[in-house]
Amino acid sequence: MASKIGHATAKALGIKLQPEDPFQPVERPGASTLSGASGHTFVEEPPQITDYFRNLKPSRSQVYNYIFSLFPFLSWIGRYNLQWLIGDLVAGITIGAVVVPQGMAYAKLANLEVQFGLYSSFMGVIVYWFFATSKDITIGPVAVMSQLTGGIVADMATALPDVPAHVIASALAILAGAIVLFIGLIRCGWIVDVISLTALSAFMTGSAINILVGQIPSMMGITGFSTRDPPYLVFIHTLQGLPRTTLDAAMGLTALAMLYLIRGGCSYAAKRYPKNQRLFFFLSTLRTVFVILLYTMISWLVNRGLPANEVKFKILLDVPRGFQNAAIPVLNQRIASNLASYLPATVIVLLIEHIAISKSFGRVNNYTINPSQEMVAIGVTNMLGPFLGGYAATGSFSRTAIKSKAGVRTPFAGVITGLVVLLAIYALPAMFYYIPNASLAAVIIHAVGDLITPPNTVYQFWLVSPIEVVIFFVGVIVTVFSTIENGIYSTVCLSAAMLLYRILRARGRFLGRVRVASVLDDHVVGDGSDSRRGSEYGTFTGTPEEPFRNVFLPITHADGSNPEVELDNPYPGIFIYRFAEGFNYTNASHTLSYMTEYIFANTRRTNPTSFERPGDRPWNDPGPSQRQLKRAAAAAAAAAAANSETSSSSTTAHKLPTGTLDTNRASSAAESEKPTLKAIILDFSSVNHVDITSVQQLIDVRNQLDRYAAPDTVDWHIACISNRWAKRALAAAGFGYPTARPDLPHRRWKSIFSVAEIGGSSSAAAAAEFEDNEKEMESSSRTGAGLGRSESSHGGDAIKAAAEDAEVDLEAAKPHIESSEGVVAGKKPRGGGQPRLNAGRTVVAVHGINRPLFHVDLTSALQSAIANVEARSEVYPPAAATQQHQREEVDGSVTDGTLH
Repeated sequence: MASKIGHATAKALGIKLQPEDPFQPVERPGASTLSGASGHTFVEEPPQITDYFRNLKPSRSQVYNYIFSLFPFLSWIGRYNLQWLIGDLVAGITIGAVVVPQGMAYAKLANLEVQFGLYSSFMGVIVYWFFATSKDITIGPVAVMSQLTGGIVADMATALPDVPAHVIASALAILAGAIVLFIGLIRCGWIVDVISLTALSAFMTGSAINILVGQIPSMMGITGFSTRDPPYLVFIHTLQGLPRTTLDAAMGLTALAMLYLIRGGCSYAAKRYPKNQRLFFFLSTLRTVFVILLYTMISWLVNRGLPANEVKFKILLDVPRGFQNAAIPVLNQRIASNLASYLPATVIVLLIEHIAISKSFGRVNNYTINPSQEMVAIGVTNMLGPFLGGYAATGSFSRTAIKSKAGVRTPFAGVITGLVVLLAIYALPAMFYYIPNASLAAVIIHAVGDLITPPNTVYQFWLVSPIEVVIFFVGVIVTVFSTIENGIYSTVCLSAAMLLYRILRARGRFLGRVRVASVLDDHVVGDGSDSRRGSEYGTFTGTPEEPFRNVFLPITHADGSNPEVELDNPYPGIFIYRFAEGFNYTNASHTLSYMTEYIFANTRRTNPTSFERPGDRPWNDPGPSQRQLKRAAAAAAAAAAANSETSSSSTTAHKLPTGTLDTNRASSAAESEKPTLKAIILDFSSVNHVDITSVQQLIDVRNQLDRYAAPDTVDWHIACISNRWAKRALAAAGFGYPTARPDLPHRRWKSIFSVAEIGGSSSAAAAAEFEDNEKEMESSSRTGAGLGRSESSHGGDAIKAAAEDAEVDLEAAKPHIESSEGVVAGKKPRGGGQPRLNAGRTVVAVHGINRPLFHVDLTSALQSAIANVEARSEVYPPAAATQQHQREEVDGSVTDGTLH
């Protein structure tokens, strides 16, 4: 009933429905041969729309796995043991000692009071372990996110003067966290892959320079200007303010120098005394804690008993104990609308640093992370953190590196770190009173220094992709002379523009054919000269020709192949074209234009005088002059005479042109030597999807080339299609099967299929291969020079090992071997002649026999194209003799069925 309603609706709307099976197999001699030899006929059905939506519908197990994946700790918490606990304790306490001073320093960077950094640190490490897929990552305040938050808070001070800074920071964290959480829940973590490593490196380097320059005035005690200005202005104002340097410089510069001295000394000692390497690692890790404690003690000795307005240098002063700012966050339409323009940059910063760090340490420590689940963790952390007063937090590079080296075992180490932070929030605020601001600035400068991309890494970028180095420096320069947000946008947009340009201007390559062999030392693999060695690399063979195979290379050698290797034309008038960057609406016009221009430049029109009247010729196709027509006729007559004299000898192979594309027509003599267009082979190995635009443009080009080749038609063979929907689209457009012609019936179509034997390791081919290998090895054992009885018996062991490796069931394969009179596994029969399929073989077509122009590889496509060009020449003999020997050079002679 539904089908009748659909047909009635289509008829009413004027829709021309295709028949139920529009891909009827073409009648051909090969059909009976293939079907009789295999007993199987494979007809490929196109995919249906219902299949597409059925694949989108999740099953019960998929729903269960999705829910289970939201809480990864369930997969390992039941196996938690004492050894894991010890490792997590060491790493957790170590990170807790680091995150406390860093969290307070980064809060100052965000234009907030120091306790908000502790709140964010606590929530990040406590929440993350529920959702973590990385054992190393540490979520909390980071320098770049804090710098960005500080800039937003400073900007909002004008637009929202009545809203406290920490309220704005908390609202920003909730909005950004909600976006990230949504992306993670719908499992779109792949979105971070659109941000290239170049953009990430430029962003980190520019941000580090921005933060470093902005902290120098605080470290030196220089005031009188805004440190939120572009870095170049801050640097200039800092130089101008050097005479205003205060005692803060002593607390800042010496702290910075001590941090680098401790790290350098520990690195040197670890190399000098490798047995104590772990001890020096922990000493180096705790250098921040040691410096902060040392300068806090110095500050207490200098400033104790002094009023807050009379201290010798700037200190933190009162830090509230506990979670004094815990409350329901304030988020209304007014705040949200003012923060909307800052959300893209905030989300990007939250994502790229965290995902990049987690992926990197996952590779180092041999595990993989789930980017979508990491987004869930970031989102939940930033949505819950503001309830305790926290602001935006994400993964920290420095703390993650320390945690990894400290020997962390599971994400549960975050709970240990949270306890250390909780202890600091409740027990240490009195000590925090005397921490110098300049020393905290030194801690920030020391931490962000590691984020700057070193020159050697930039040089490696240059070796890999010079254009991306330009993008890197553009991002850094924009960040230095503008803002972090502009630096992010510039690098991301430039990387996307470069990708889009490469796709839009993609141009495929025409391929030529060359026969190659594999060589090991001075031995051709598979030539039968060394059976033992040959068995490691493929089937034993007894003929020197079989090791050689056809490969197809770009005719311009643009892939770096040896330009001295001459490539044979696949066949006069047959072109092989490989798409380079897919085939879709963005690049279809450009890549097809290049293809047609090349074909026009290297072929001639089949019938130059095909237009009956001068007015029928297109205005942009002047055609040959009368003089050129006379010369062409004379050249054709001379060629025919020469061909009649040399018909008994084979012609030389026609070489493909390797120069640049030249669309201008050459002289009439050279024009007459060009072949007419016969067939086009498209290599779809790089194409995974086609769309309406690309298919329509391919149809237009087919019609254009059919007019060019009239009265003949152009055969379109397509190889290496990897997507069923692409096959469906091409078949709906008329590709995949031959064009019906009233003057050339289908019975003359040579349908060549690639077939494979059913049965795998128990097939007749596998059994025969094992039998051949066994004979070769026995012969080698008998005739080997200097072999004794022990070595000869060892040959039997080798045979037994070969049998075990081959896993061939000889008894099951005997009927196949005994009934097989022809070729087995593609080998030529001993009596000579071409290999034939036989009734003892169980073979089936690899691709559907209803689409004879879709091929499994380029070789079978070329075989089919040549066979049909020559079959057509039986009806319409060409002006020049066909080049029969080239057909024979394709892997195996062209027959009604080939075996691969």
